[in-house]
Amino acid sequence: MSTPRDLLITALEVAPGHPVERGEMSLALAGAEVVDLLAAGVVTLDDDRIVPGFGAAVTDRLLDQAAAALVREAPYETVSDWLWRRGRELAPAHLAALEAEGVLTRQRSHWKPFQGGRRVLTDSLDRRLAKERWESDEPVLVALATAVGIREQETEDAPGVPDEAVETVLAALNDALIELEGVRQRRAIEQAAFDNIWRGQ
Repeated sequence: MSTPRDLLITALEVAPGHPVERGEMSLALAGAEVVDLLAAGVVTLDDDRIVPGFGAAVTDRLLDQAAAALVREAPYETVSDWLWRRGRELAPAHLAALEAEGVLTRQRSHWKPFQGGRRVLTDSLDRRLAKERWESDEPVLVALATAVGIREQETEDAPGVPDEAVETVLAALNDALIELEGVRQRRAIEQAAFDNIWRGQ
């Protein structure tokens, strides 16, 4: 199991009727990858820069791709730059991996048998392990889920993330999510202004 997989499974399990936007989820998955690479010793953080290390090999295919995508020359890459670069269209890649492994399947409509259908989780070991991690209020998974709106903001007595490097990743993720929302709002305003010009307003 990996944190990105657990986060995506949790999103599909807990909030199927309120899916997380693809952009937000992709950024969060990129952050979750860094968390797992830190845990495996594959990377360390020097301030907010991701420094490749020589930790244990990772067995998850997408995490292995993440490790291969690391910038390996000084001054290295900031966590923020990684989130935007690695996070580009990362959610569809993780969804496709879950589908390929049978963790996720398509529920086809009786009336529209040739259409793709809604994605649903199967009764798999991955699903059960992600559920256990979620129900145990594991701090990192809860923090990631809160960042993308799967869970409400935590109370003061909620267990905090005990690792400073992980806190740095989470802070960069929160900044990136705010920036993404700002970009969306600016585009909406620009589009509204453009529409008004064409309407002669």
